[in-house]
Amino acid sequence: MAASTIRLTVGQALVRYLAHQWTERDGQRQRLFAGAFGIFGHGNVAGFGQGLLQAHIEAVEAGFDGADHGPDELPYFMARNEQAMVHTAVAYARTKNRLQTFAVTASIGPGSTNMLTGAALATIDRIPVLLLPSDVFATRKPDPVLQQLEYSLGPDVTVNDAFRPVSRFFDRIWRPEMLMASAPQAMRVLTDPAETGAVTLSLPQDVQAEAYDWPVEFFEDRTWYVPRAAVEPSALDRAVAAIKAAKRPLVVAGGGVIYSEAAQELRDFATATGIPVADTQAGKGAINWDHPSSVGGVGATGNDAANALAATADVVIGIGTRYTDFTTASHTVFADPNVTFVNLNVAAFDAVKLGGQMLVADARSGLTALSAALEGWSTESAYREEITTRVAQWQQSTDECYHLGHGPLPAQTEVFGALNELMGADDILINAAGSMPGDLQALWRASTPVQYHLEYGFSCMGYEIPAALGAKLARPESEVVAIVGDGTYQMLPQEIATIVSEGIKVILVLLDNGGYASIGALSESRGSQRFGTTYFTRNAATRSLDGAPPAIDLAANAASMGAKVLTPSGIEEFRAAYAQAVASDVTTLIHIRTDLTGPNPPGSAWWDVPVAEVSTLASTQRAREEYLEALPAQRPYL
Repeated sequence: MAASTIRLTVGQALVRYLAHQWTERDGQRQRLFAGAFGIFGHGNVAGFGQGLLQAHIEAVEAGFDGADHGPDELPYFMARNEQAMVHTAVAYARTKNRLQTFAVTASIGPGSTNMLTGAALATIDRIPVLLLPSDVFATRKPDPVLQQLEYSLGPDVTVNDAFRPVSRFFDRIWRPEMLMASAPQAMRVLTDPAETGAVTLSLPQDVQAEAYDWPVEFFEDRTWYVPRAAVEPSALDRAVAAIKAAKRPLVVAGGGVIYSEAAQELRDFATATGIPVADTQAGKGAINWDHPSSVGGVGATGNDAANALAATADVVIGIGTRYTDFTTASHTVFADPNVTFVNLNVAAFDAVKLGGQMLVADARSGLTALSAALEGWSTESAYREEITTRVAQWQQSTDECYHLGHGPLPAQTEVFGALNELMGADDILINAAGSMPGDLQALWRASTPVQYHLEYGFSCMGYEIPAALGAKLARPESEVVAIVGDGTYQMLPQEIATIVSEGIKVILVLLDNGGYASIGALSESRGSQRFGTTYFTRNAATRSLDGAPPAIDLAANAASMGAKVLTPSGIEEFRAAYAQAVASDVTTLIHIRTDLTGPNPPGSAWWDVPVAEVSTLASTQRAREEYLEALPAQRPYL
């Protein structure tokens, strides 16, 4: 007997298929896709878009309401910018510890290429998101179609090929039946802890609307079991031997600890062994800040305590980290000439870094195995006492940064201090770019794995506002606070309209200092005199951007899109405004002016940003001399 089939377009079939995908880890089962974000154009409105509409109408007609969508339905969300909707999906997936995500659809041409930045961010940060860019006609009948790249050396090349290097999986669905082979591969990568990132299925617009007789089995529920890779015994033995031989071991906790939900295992490991735990941007909160072994952020934007311990560590235990240049301070912070590395990571690609001993395993299972194998062993009491002393000194510095009493405008560290004291342990702080990630990594006291949400793999300006939507969709019970600089605000402010349209409440804290504080400071330190880092109008006399500041009212811009706006002056007024925002049930933007030039937390590490080798500028010449003095400390292979 022939298998039963159902006739659907590719767009309709893809919607139905995605609606029936599930993940399960540790016995907890959930839908893989919470829905689809999309902006429609001629490339997808009659294909995947029609499929979303049809599935919704059929669900409504079957009696499913908004709180209980139909089994074949993929809830739809409308964004304002294609890059932004990828950021939203990423933030959602990150908040869900990579067990759930969104699909995102865009039209052919600029709609699709707008997603490239989001794709790169997802892949770099190891966060799953399904990208569905529309593509040229497979038949080429109307060739060249509107917005088509005509590549003379290969007509099968389209702008969507740009997704290949920023995707963990890429395929172009030239024929309907290709979907049945490609879609399971896409799901495999999305749910693989080691391989996950952006997954791209490029969809020719005519194929999206093409009908095919699909076997009904293709649409049956499929559960993707997310594994916890176990420790290989001999690798464990080698790791344990290295740790037991150490006198000054140090853990560097990365995002992998949080995504594997191994925070408790990390705390237990630290308690039992006395090994200090430093954190990366992605790993902050994996251990609570007031744990006796917690030493805070390490690296280029780390604190004095963690970096001092890193400088003398003889064994570094990297757990779920990919060792970015900020974590290693461009390969300078781990300064012991004989330092060795033990790298516990679910991805062998990351476990091999820095010449480390590879412990390829899930963070939770790996920490459990390490704790059992190290039972009865701990660091020496003198080392523990040193840790306590160094952390206490840094906490005093943090308190000073949080309560400067700086004027006439407050320092941004004072705003962070107020937020740190006002936000709940399970609330979510979001940031991504500029000077703020450095201050926050050094200073923020994270109590839980959910509280600190910093996108620093790609450090993408504009991430914060759409990410607030994604995080709130993932954890509606949390207050979600996105800290936004005036520079990053101007990248993707229109997603405030998306948030308001969805009736969702988030809090946006806009720190307006009239320029780019981070790059301004970097420019000055590298001899470039803060060129192009402050907002001024064009001066007709000098032909330079050194005229009066432009009359830009960012608060009014936010209000025009439906946000409630509060404009406190000073920290006490800010505290009152935050309380008002928490009490409100609508999205609120708190606009506060801060000092462009700091003061900032004390720095204790280096970052490799080359200085011009030759220059007629005295400032650049001095910076070059300083750069050459710093270079000898760099160890590209440790």
